[in-house]
Amino acid sequence: MKIQDQTVVTMTYILREKDENGRIIQEATKDNPFTFICGMHQVLPKFEENLMGKEPGDHYCFYLTPEEGYGVRDDRNILDLDKEIFMQNGVLHEMVKVGAQLVMQTQQGPMAAVVREIGDQHVKMDFNHDLAGVHLCFSGEILDVRETTDDDFSDSCGGSCESCSGCH
Repeated sequence: MKIQDQTVVTMTYILREKDENGRIIQEATKDNPFTFICGMHQVLPKFEENLMGKEPGDHYCFYLTPEEGYGVRDDRNILDLDKEIFMQNGVLHEMVKVGAQLVMQTQQGPMAAVVREIGDQHVKMDFNHDLAGVHLCFSGEILDVRETTDDDFSDSCGGSCESCSGCH
């Protein structure tokens, strides 16, 4: 079976920075493969597009620009937030440390941000994705492709199609 929308894909991959000789960022092996449902917005759109039509046994290698991946770094996503937000009983919360990733509630919902600097009055938070601005290289093998079942959807979304207008 070939990869298409509404198929379950099991695969290996090595994600590298820049090209096939770049620093390894992440890896999914045959012993611990990556599985996703195609067409459900679980992966980057260009990642999915590059896999369409592939079938078990196929090997692949493709590149994504920052725009196709996690976007370009944007200084407007680095904010100085009032230090009071991070205080509990007059003390800076123990999780607030330079380099720590925190989940912050925003108008768009929860978003991950990295603490870049702690000042007297402000905490500098970086809302850019860790891989923003990075050219990506994915390589690996398709291990399995199969049709979805109702169980696949209940595991991935809780099974309540009313909340997402239906998925199958």
